Amino acid sequence: MPLQTPANSFTAPEDRVPARTKISYGLGGSIDMWGHWLYPNLAYPVFQIFLGLSPRLVGTALMLVRLVDALSDPLFGWLSDNARTRFGRRRPFILVGAIFAGIGLPLLFFVPSGWSGNQLFWWMLGSSLVYIPFVSCFNMPYQSLGNELTPDYHERTSVMSFKGAIQKVFEVAFFIGLPFTNLAIFYDAATGKQNILLGVQVFCGILGLLMLVNGLMVFFNVKERYYANVAARQTDKVSLKESIYETMKCRPFRLKIIAGLCFSLGSSMVGSLGYYATVYYVAGGDTKLGNNWNGVLGAGWMVGGFLGVPALAWVCRRLGKLPTILLTCGIGFAAYGATWFLYSPSLPWLQVCSSASMAFTAAGYYMLDQTIGADIMDYDELNTGKRREGAFSACGSWMNKAGNALGYFLSGQVLALTGFSADKTVQSPESIFWIRALLAGIPITGVCLAALFLWRYPLTQKKMTEIRAQLEARRGKV
Repeated sequence: MPLQTPANSFTAPEDRVPARTKISYGLGGSIDMWGHWLYPNLAYPVFQIFLGLSPRLVGTALMLVRLVDALSDPLFGWLSDNARTRFGRRRPFILVGAIFAGIGLPLLFFVPSGWSGNQLFWWMLGSSLVYIPFVSCFNMPYQSLGNELTPDYHERTSVMSFKGAIQKVFEVAFFIGLPFTNLAIFYDAATGKQNILLGVQVFCGILGLLMLVNGLMVFFNVKERYYANVAARQTDKVSLKESIYETMKCRPFRLKIIAGLCFSLGSSMVGSLGYYATVYYVAGGDTKLGNNWNGVLGAGWMVGGFLGVPALAWVCRRLGKLPTILLTCGIGFAAYGATWFLYSPSLPWLQVCSSASMAFTAAGYYMLDQTIGADIMDYDELNTGKRREGAFSACGSWMNKAGNALGYFLSGQVLALTGFSADKTVQSPESIFWIRALLAGIPITGVCLAALFLWRYPLTQKKMTEIRAQLEARRGKV
């Protein structure tokens, strides 16, 4: 690992991004989080537990959706790199994507409760395939825009730390959605049970409205710093080949995305296991109690994420990005390993500590991953003479979502391999053991592999200072 020497942590006034811009940009994270990741979070409780669809079919549908998602990202990254409008390269796509993503979110769960398994499976697949391209239409330009807000090494971390902290608020939706369905208004007297499907429909309708508003905040308040420079000197179109093949030739980028793939694959493979560990181990099979605990875990997740982002941003300003992200991987190793002890029926509150520590790790890792990505854009410009934020954002997203697609598919297979039975309130001791063991073991493997690849990452603070000086000598300041 190259030694990082963060000699100068001073940020020039002209490189600083106003707090209003950082906050507005961070609000856009709701569309990425809820548009991409809320559905997989709710799919198993709604389609598998409430509607009775096989966990294998749920996992298969989520995998196929993510594969299509991975294909739509390069398209919108390429389109936004080549767009030339009076609103810039990114903002028109951000506006259209935010509107349709917000409207479409609740429609994903508008299914009759009496449908057969095959009908449910095809609805999951068909509705998501229509919806996901609108999320890509917003998210690829949005991710690219974040890389263009400042040329300063440390201010990039500040931008992403604002985004990461605000994102923790949005991630609470993953935990309060199911407790929301426990409200009395969703009680079905005919069955004597809570109507989880109706509750999720209402919940997603509320979130969809917030997504629309937050997208407008990004469109109106976040400007494109690099657009005038790019429009004046970059007249050649970025080809679709560059959006995929040429981008993958960048060695620092390859190391970053392979590490991110390992991290996200390890966590997505067991994304549902935490829920099942809470319901069937900690809560003893009581779904309502387990869902309520899920809400409490959301509060722990939010607190852990809020602590993780500023704490690791502070460390990053003093140690540099690479040592800090390796430290984060070490924290993740301990956090995931501790789930074996912190998910406890006798001390259920301990699982809140587990949720907070995992959020601390994930928030720090993804914040640092994104600020490293902004540095790679400068490295690539020095070597190619082009600003290709859309190409890199799309290619990175493609790899990440391909990994998540595999992870979601494997999550259904992993759950089935544990011996879990949907028609049993109390699971066998063997099934509980494997749910707990895999919940810890698979993510640990992922963070270890991520650290192994990141160890070779070459863009230190000293190197980035040299790159910026060379770029500004060639094309001026932005």
